[in-house]
Amino acid sequence: MSKFFTTGTDSESDSSSEEEQIQRAPAANFTFSDEEEETKRVVRSTKEKRYEDLKNSIKLIRNYKKNKDMSSMLSCFEELQKFYTRALPVVAKEEGGLTPRFFLRCLVEMEDFINELWEDREGRKNMSKHNSKALGSLRQKLRKYNKDFEEEIAKFRENPEQDDEEEEDKPKEDSESEDEEDRPSAVKKSGSEVSVPDAQKIKKVTIADDDQSDSDSDWGSDSSSDSESSDDDGQYQNFRERFIKKATDKDDDEDKAKKKEQRKERKDKERKKKRDEDDDDEGEWETVKGGLVVPSEKPKMFAKDAEINVPAVLKKLTEVIAARGKKRTDRREQIELLHELLSIAEAHNLGPAVIVKIKFSIVSSIFDYNPKVSDAMKPEYWSKLLGRIAEMLDMLRANPDMQIAEHINEDAEEFQNPPFKLHGCVLTLVERLDEEFTKLLKECDPHSNEYVERLKDEKQVANIIDKVQEYLERHGSVSERCRIYLRKIEHLYYKFDPNVLKQKEGEIPADVVTSVQVMEKLCKYVYAHDGTDRLRTRAILSHIYHHALHDNWFQARDLILMSHLQETIQHSDPATQILYNRTIAHLGLCAFRHANIKDAHNCLVDLMMTGKVKELLAQGLLPQRQHERSKEQEKIEKQRQMPFHMHINLELLECVYLVSAMLIEIPYMAAHEFDARRRMISKTFYQQLRSSERQSLVGPPESMREHVVAAAKAMRNGNWSACNNFIINEKMNAKVWDLFYQADKARAMLTRLIKEEALRTYLFTYSHVYDSISMPTLADMFQLQRPVVHSTISKMIINEELMASLDDPSETVVMHRSEPSRLQSLALQLTDKVNNFVDSNERIFEMKQGNFFSRGNQGNFRDRQNYNRQGADWNRQRRDRDRNREENRNY
Repeated sequence: MSKFFTTGTDSESDSSSEEEQIQRAPAANFTFSDEEEETKRVVRSTKEKRYEDLKNSIKLIRNYKKNKDMSSMLSCFEELQKFYTRALPVVAKEEGGLTPRFFLRCLVEMEDFINELWEDREGRKNMSKHNSKALGSLRQKLRKYNKDFEEEIAKFRENPEQDDEEEEDKPKEDSESEDEEDRPSAVKKSGSEVSVPDAQKIKKVTIADDDQSDSDSDWGSDSSSDSESSDDDGQYQNFRERFIKKATDKDDDEDKAKKKEQRKERKDKERKKKRDEDDDDEGEWETVKGGLVVPSEKPKMFAKDAEINVPAVLKKLTEVIAARGKKRTDRREQIELLHELLSIAEAHNLGPAVIVKIKFSIVSSIFDYNPKVSDAMKPEYWSKLLGRIAEMLDMLRANPDMQIAEHINEDAEEFQNPPFKLHGCVLTLVERLDEEFTKLLKECDPHSNEYVERLKDEKQVANIIDKVQEYLERHGSVSERCRIYLRKIEHLYYKFDPNVLKQKEGEIPADVVTSVQVMEKLCKYVYAHDGTDRLRTRAILSHIYHHALHDNWFQARDLILMSHLQETIQHSDPATQILYNRTIAHLGLCAFRHANIKDAHNCLVDLMMTGKVKELLAQGLLPQRQHERSKEQEKIEKQRQMPFHMHINLELLECVYLVSAMLIEIPYMAAHEFDARRRMISKTFYQQLRSSERQSLVGPPESMREHVVAAAKAMRNGNWSACNNFIINEKMNAKVWDLFYQADKARAMLTRLIKEEALRTYLFTYSHVYDSISMPTLADMFQLQRPVVHSTISKMIINEELMASLDDPSETVVMHRSEPSRLQSLALQLTDKVNNFVDSNERIFEMKQGNFFSRGNQGNFRDRQNYNRQGADWNRQRRDRDRNREENRNY
């Protein structure tokens, strides 16, 4: 039996005890053990639960609003809508159908914040793609959702200063006042009146407090408590209300609040004391409002009376560095400690060696600040990194007797007397810096101003590489010099220098140093002194790329042929293979500018036939089907991508390839129109042409590919002017040809090639119609000079492409009529097909005869001999037939 059911005092009446026993009979379900009495169980109403969910979501939305995390804000807003839909019955019951003021305030704040973000176009451009997409969808959903609360939001905007809790508490006060009217005016307790407390004071109802209050009022030992309990018996209608906390005095509430605050302060002091014990070495800390812990002052490096000299500073530096990489090491605090140590060393003039050593450690700590190697560092730390490295290199240049190298042991370091010796590797820092710079560029949106601002840092990175190169030329080894030269080459090889072409044309003197001469010097040193194949391979590919970029076609072609890289490049690492693909692409563009159409086609055909040019040049990833590329593979391939400013225009590359294929393929198709054994020179161009011919209705060309296909059709008819207009027009100039450095020269070269190839196509197509053709007429028709027409036709006659002869006195081309007519060509083609059919039929018959003899081993030797003799006769007849066919064709 629980203690709640013990009998009262002797002064209790029998009737009241009987009524209490009857009413308390179901209390067996509410028995608690002694341990359960000590724990507090919170009993909350449905309104409190629903409102708590709403307020938690609103709090999260405000946090995301501060961070401008639009995607998280969108998901949280969707949850807020769900919570409010659940709370609608409570709102209708408790608030009289009025929307809570705190909920309206959240909607208004979100609407103002999103409108402000939407108007800030520059800010939207700097947002990530994910956040900008979430912002658009959140703006649309919020506008749609707020239409249901237009009137209430308008009223809220008229008086936004009103506190949210006043409106929320009004219905509580009204209901409380109604309860006071129904109840007796006052409750007697020990001769004093106890007023019903305000609804604002009561926030939570706990069973533990109920036990205490009920035990004092209902089950007490004095007569006053007995009378009070008897009065309450008529007031409470059910047993559950007896366990609800009774109203107490305001002073009691204030005392409880004070006790609660005291307990909270006591707990805070205990936490602070425990934290101070854990962080004795890190100095004193204090707790500020909001729950954030900030240092009251920086940790002291040395005691006040400590002597600060080189050994002491180095010892402290070793202590700070020893914490590097440990689990609970604060990386930011470590950087601050090293900066403070640097200021102490500079204040006490401990020498340049100590300062360089500390700056070297600062640079290493900044590199270690970012825990993820694949992610780029923050811009503020990037600027710090550039400054520290530049300062350190300036000190190294100012002190020529200072040497910092990996082969110097830490025991052999010298900080006080020159020559100074330090353990470290400046080259490794520069290589890491270059990699971080590339990651920063990949992290930015290439079409934003942020990318342009970050790209401006390349000048500082190049200056740092030059300083390290100067230092290593004095103190570095041969391998280190090769590595730093390659870093400089990789920052130089893809940049166009207009002085090179001006120097070729004689506009500037020959003694001016250009980028081609610098590349020549650096690459030749790597060729001669490098001990690894990788550096030499990358150097020669960069050298070829630079030559091709500046129209040095013959130098670039000789280098690629002498290196024999085509045979061994598949065994190289992926980065070198990407560089090889980029080099071959620019080599094809260089050959095209020099009117070497076949060489340009041969360079580009391997890249363009795959359909994965973007991936081969590391300029983006193509979408793949499921399970073809895992997340790890995609992450690795993204790390290999080239920065945007190093990209090669893919549309330019494809246009050059298709135009080169057109200039080769169309004359070949005209010369071998009726040849059944004709081969395709360019499969990609052939597919484009065939797909266009299969279309029932072909409109005017719009894309670059359609322009090339339309030009090919015009060239096949011998219409060079239409072909030229399709290739060279305003749209194609803006997309492709204006991207060349000397665009007018490229267009003039292309027009000349179109005229010559259109002339050859015309002669192949219509030569059987003419007995003789006047060369002056052909020159006027194709607007070519007569020597050019003469040389073109002479080449065709020499190569046996055209069966004709030249009559120089009359300047005519006399046709020999040896080419078959269209009907004869079709007849010959039909003959070839019939012969092939007969041959295949005979082969099938021979196979069946052979299987018959070998099936049961029943035939005798004579039958087999007759079969072999018959097969020999068939073979002889086939050979005679082939010989006759060849003679007829030659005739």
